[in-house]
Amino acid sequence: MAERTSYVCTVDPVQVARIRGYLEDRGWRLATAPYAHWKADREGTTVVAYQSGKLTVQGKGTAELVAFFIEPEIIGEARFGYEDALAERENPAMFTPHAGIDESGKGDYFGPLVVAACYVDADSARQMLLMKVADSKTIKSGRRIVELAAKIRTVSAGRFSVVAIGPEAYNRLYEKFGNLNRLLAWGHAKALENLLEREPSCPRAISDQFGRKETVLRALQERGRHIHLEQHPRAEADIAVAAASILARDEFVRRLEALSRQVGIALPKGAGPAVTQAATELARRNPDALRTVAKLHFRTTGVVLGTAPAAESADADSAPA
Repeated sequence: MAERTSYVCTVDPVQVARIRGYLEDRGWRLATAPYAHWKADREGTTVVAYQSGKLTVQGKGTAELVAFFIEPEIIGEARFGYEDALAERENPAMFTPHAGIDESGKGDYFGPLVVAACYVDADSARQMLLMKVADSKTIKSGRRIVELAAKIRTVSAGRFSVVAIGPEAYNRLYEKFGNLNRLLAWGHAKALENLLEREPSCPRAISDQFGRKETVLRALQERGRHIHLEQHPRAEADIAVAAASILARDEFVRRLEALSRQVGIALPKGAGPAVTQAATELARRNPDALRTVAKLHFRTTGVVLGTAPAAESADADSAPA
């Protein structure tokens, strides 16, 4: 494996000052950078100490600086270069060719349901691990989601698929299937089908456990596709599923923002009082507009339109019906 040229860790203000002093003593060029205490450069290597506490090292001198100073003198623990090897020992299957599937928007009243599938092999899995790809629900920064999604699209070399089911199509499909799990199975099968067109040799796929996998397999087999499908609780621990979750969330947020511009109201994510308030305002302006931006089977719709039983009002924003 090629020598690593990037590193990220968390440091406190005292450690930031120690690192700066060390670099200054050795002739590094210090400068300012957005959202950072400082940035240092020398011979193709860059160190940035962000105000958030994140420290990044990039460039050809990364391994030497981290191994001989940052980890032994600052962090007090040798981790650099061992993370991917440890992960591979603990879960070797994660580094074999396979696809991961995940969705975004299932619990959001506004916006589409997006299902993504992403293929990885040993090389791309290791690269994504180094990029700190993780379940999108654990990443609080919207900008970080956008950045990771762009990198995943590059590293996967186009071997991914994103299926976005807009609210109007979602409402039609939900009426057809009459069940959210069946709709999810259809979306998973569609994303997998599209991925298999780009990577026909993909031997297996992993997704979270949301229903009977036979429903997904049946939908694939109807289209002449065959693949070994696994469903696991907390499947996002797999790097391919985590990558798919980021691709799906990135597309969901982009489309939700477009819908907000379309109707002239900021459409909040998730469910809750802010969502009910926005839906109420939208319905006041144009009741038919809800169908174009919202998942109508959520209890929120009944609350907003005054058709939900009073007993349901307290938890009307909590989940789909």
